[in-house]
Amino acid sequence: MTAASTPRAVILGCSGTALTAEETAFFRDLRPWGFILFKRNIGTPDEVRALTDALRGTLGRADAPILIDQEGGRVQRMGPPHWPKYPAAGRFDPLGDEAAEIARLGARLMAHDLREVGINVDCAPMLDVPVAGSDNIIGDRAYGDTPERVIALGRAVAEGLMAGGVLPVIKHIPGHGRATCDSHLDLPVVEADRESLSRSDFRPFRALADLPLAMSAHVVFTALDPERPATLSERVIREIVRGEIGFDGLLMTDDLSMHALQGPFRERADAAYRAGIDVVLHCNGRMDEMRAVADAAVDLDGAGARRAEAALARLAAPDALDLAEARARFETAFLTA
Repeated sequence: MTAASTPRAVILGCSGTALTAEETAFFRDLRPWGFILFKRNIGTPDEVRALTDALRGTLGRADAPILIDQEGGRVQRMGPPHWPKYPAAGRFDPLGDEAAEIARLGARLMAHDLREVGINVDCAPMLDVPVAGSDNIIGDRAYGDTPERVIALGRAVAEGLMAGGVLPVIKHIPGHGRATCDSHLDLPVVEADRESLSRSDFRPFRALADLPLAMSAHVVFTALDPERPATLSERVIREIVRGEIGFDGLLMTDDLSMHALQGPFRERADAAYRAGIDVVLHCNGRMDEMRAVADAAVDLDGAGARRAEAALARLAAPDALDLAEARARFETAFLTA
């Protein structure tokens, strides 16, 4: 790959259901590694497919990652009337012995929906383990309230997505479950000791560290780095994410525009790169903010390029699926629970 075609280590959003001329020129010039879609970008299936084609067209890369947050429940960017409404993660555990099987099936069905419109990365499964008194930003988005259940159901969801030709993103590493505020609005500070974090919060991420992509937590862990959130902390990324947890996949930030982070956007992006993040993520599609992030953007090279290539190499054609039978099986599991 020539320097002129090397992707930049950034994932960006766009403003609507079709690219503007300004966005097209900006993305073509910047060459982001990938893109992320939100509800504002979702029209009809044909419109979404046209948008994903246009985004990849600005880069000239047919396998360029296009992400979405499609968890089910409160966090589902694609839904009725064009796509099914999926249950929240917290509804699987009560299914008992068949919970993992149904969670895998639901993820396989989601992957079908996504791949049909050109989306090849889902920001799921969420591996956070909530505790009593934590903010409801996690709540029923969690697969359970023990590491064991989160591991079992998170693994099932990841397998279902990959079976459908979509890459999973484990989030929010090294754990958002203890946060007592919503990081979209403020900076959570977790004061648990290192042993407690290792015994509970880190465990699902250790167990699924073989997966290709992860998203960081905008959370301060006072036992690890009392001054910086994990996203911006070299110590957390080096010692915990890459060290104790053992994750060697591509590491992206959570959204840089969340209010947990402060300061100019160029400084946020630069701090994340210096901490050891591979790719920064900016979601809201605001051109002024994207241009500021772009000012700090670095080439995706070295270890980051290796991890990005390894992640995309795990994209595979979907396995066989009887769609009607699978949807009926999935829906019946909840009707009879």
